[in-house]
Amino acid sequence: MSTLTVPAQVPSATEDIEQLHKAFAGWGTNEELIISILAHRNAAQRKLIRQTYAETYKEDLLKALDKELTDDFERLVVIWTLDPAERDAYLANEATKKWTASNQVLVEIACARSPQELLHARQAYHARYKKSLEEDVAQHTTGDFRKLLLPLVCSYRYGGEEVNMTLAKNEAKILHESISKKAYGDEDLIRILATRSKAQINATLNRYRDAFGHDIIKDLEGDPKDEFLSILRATVECLTYPEKYFERILRLAINKQGTDEWAVTRVVATRAEVDLKIIKDEYCRRNSVPLDRAIAKDTGGDYEKMLLALVGHGDA
Repeated sequence: MSTLTVPAQVPSATEDIEQLHKAFAGWGTNEELIISILAHRNAAQRKLIRQTYAETYKEDLLKALDKELTDDFERLVVIWTLDPAERDAYLANEATKKWTASNQVLVEIACARSPQELLHARQAYHARYKKSLEEDVAQHTTGDFRKLLLPLVCSYRYGGEEVNMTLAKNEAKILHESISKKAYGDEDLIRILATRSKAQINATLNRYRDAFGHDIIKDLEGDPKDEFLSILRATVECLTYPEKYFERILRLAINKQGTDEWAVTRVVATRAEVDLKIIKDEYCRRNSVPLDRAIAKDTGGDYEKMLLALVGHGDA
């Protein structure tokens, strides 16, 4: 469920770009005008605004925003304004450039998106960077990380709801045997997580819980310092319950000493038009504090205003 609020009567793209151009004019930028427009337009409307701006003013709107805005506010507005596939391509590229074992952005893009969305992100990566996402993932990862992440980003899963219960039973046993042996990089374990449809994986993991008495996540906790186990848990969560995964990312980003603005920006920008309402409900249930109040406490200025506009400030 989206938290994005769009006016009942949306101005034309021409009207919007005139207002944006006005916001950039003069000595000071009118940040509130920018927020009032871009934070209340859906992906298709933002794409049309970018196209119309480029045709009218012979400049990419993103470059204009980059010149006029600064810091976390600028980053949030630019990432939000990107087409979703282009945004995922950008986020994936950033992840490969500064790769660390704990970086889970690639898992989010590979597993929390639909098969079609992942395909579009890979196509956008080709167009933007003149190379493939899998090429960069292979170059910047090693060992078990490469064994898992490469098939994840290359996958094109079946998107339907049909499941094979016999297969679920057999593969639940395979997963349990691999994990019991601490063979976390086992080829069959990775094959199951990287190729099966989300419906099939859910059936398999439900069978796992019924047969072995606890959730697979519990068995993957192991050593909390094991970065590969962290990536495996993220994979399972993004495939089966992404809202719970993203709530945890926000909780850790906001509750730590010094807010992790990049994590907050990434989650809000990528989930506002998808399931941020559910993530908000999960956050409030888990932390007994509404997400908008937590954001308001830990951020400030135009960055805070843009975040609150996207999360649906004051929504139940």
